[in-house]
Amino acid sequence: MPDKPLNPQAPVVAAIALGGAAGACARYGASLLWPTATGGFPWTTLVVNVIGCAAIGVFMVVISEVWTAHRLVRPFFGTGVLGGFTTFSTYAVDIERLVGGGRARTGLVYLGLTLFAALAAVWSAVWLTRRVLAWRQS
Repeated sequence: MPDKPLNPQAPVVAAIALGGAAGACARYGASLLWPTATGGFPWTTLVVNVIGCAAIGVFMVVISEVWTAHRLVRPFFGTGVLGGFTTFSTYAVDIERLVGGGRARTGLVYLGLTLFAALAAVWSAVWLTRRVLAWRQS
């Protein structure tokens, strides 16, 4: 019986899995360092998501415009680490808990604030990274 060749996507899946585990552990560590009180505003999730989006902005500029990255860097760090660190699922559960706990207005504010802050963070990080790189090259 001949040996079956390794699936060419196996290294990519492994990189995403390892990065995702690292990112999820970092997010969990943030929740231990800065726990959200029961019924409180989920600042930790908001801040983690905003920081993660800013990191995605910097990362995408660096690997797209500055540095030719190994083919596993984007899946490991972008999809894995930052995908595991940022968390749509916790964001959705936080909204459900706020609304279900009679704090619908707070849930809606959190929903909108997270969306706005995350988009502003990624856009600002892309803009600032490009400016810093242009300044360093001049």
